[in-house]
Amino acid sequence: MSRVLPVVVFSLIFISVTDASAFDHTVWNSLLQQHVVPQRNGVTTAVDYRGLNEDRVRLKRYLASLAAVDKVSFETWPAAEKLAFLINAYNAWTVELILTAYPRLTSIKELGSFFSSPWKKDFVQLFGEKISLDDIEHGMIRKQGEYDEPRIHFAVNCASIGCPALRAEAYTGERLEMQLTEQTELFLADRTRNRFTDNRLEISSIFKWYRDDFERGWRGYRSLADFIAQYGQQIGLSVEDVQRLRRDEIDISFLDYDWRLNSLARERSR
Repeated sequence: MSRVLPVVVFSLIFISVTDASAFDHTVWNSLLQQHVVPQRNGVTTAVDYRGLNEDRVRLKRYLASLAAVDKVSFETWPAAEKLAFLINAYNAWTVELILTAYPRLTSIKELGSFFSSPWKKDFVQLFGEKISLDDIEHGMIRKQGEYDEPRIHFAVNCASIGCPALRAEAYTGERLEMQLTEQTELFLADRTRNRFTDNRLEISSIFKWYRDDFERGWRGYRSLADFIAQYGQQIGLSVEDVQRLRRDEIDISFLDYDWRLNSLARERSR
């Protein structure tokens, strides 16, 4: 028995980190449910970084489980499983980055330098190498021809108030379509970041920075206006307004981005 048991244990561990159907996001899901608090009827959230810092052992355990996945096995997974994994990895490592300096910071931008942004730091352990958050987002998630999913911009979270909300649950391949749909609707329903006033559509700078992603033909949408028109109800457009938007009869402008930390402590201090 002493010779068989280690082999069995090793086999179970190997399966858990290479088989997408067995990969377990439970720890991350639990952390999010405990430390991410919905705000303003759920259109956004605030993060309890103090609580996450106290729970950092569990966070590091989850990050280690992500790092244990090898690239060859990952590439055999279904697309939805891979995308959910990468979104969770981006968000979890972003939280870890914040915790390296919390509470001595007011913005994630403070973790960069004059020569490099925090998103270019090679501190993420994934697929056997150290990479950056930019590598995950731009080199993997947004890679053309891979997922071609513009709604990821409402799922990846940059730890800032201007960002779409950090969802209070982990993404999974099985539920990814529903989760991305809901995240998009919640973000567009947030009047602090997207609104229709005085015949002008004022929307998040995310749509300016990543405009190409929304105009590459995802589900037939070839313009930013056409993409947003699909969510007219969420953003407060009438049926007539939606038609006018599609005819380019409504001006679109982009709001300033709020880079302050999306911290629950900040919300409680107001």
